[in-house]
Amino acid sequence: MPSSKITVRNDGPLRIEGEIELVDAEGRPYGLGGRTAFALCRCGHSANKPFCDGAHKAAGFQDQSQA
Repeated sequence: MPSSKITVRNDGPLRIEGEIELVDAEGRPYGLGGRTAFALCRCGHSANKPFCDGAHKAAGFQDQSQA
C-alpha cells in the first residue's frame, strides 16, 4: 500500500494525501506546516498557486479524468 495518494478530482484540483515534500522549480520546499493533505490547482485560476483556492468553480473548469 503506498504511503501517499494523488486523487484527480472531476472538475477540480489534484488532492494530495500522505507525507510528501513539495518543492518549487529551484528545489526550495513549500512550507506545508505539517499538513499531510492539500490540493493543487489544475485550472490555472488560483490566486494561491500551486495550491487550489476554489477558483475553478467560478472559472467553470471542467475535466472528467478516469484511469
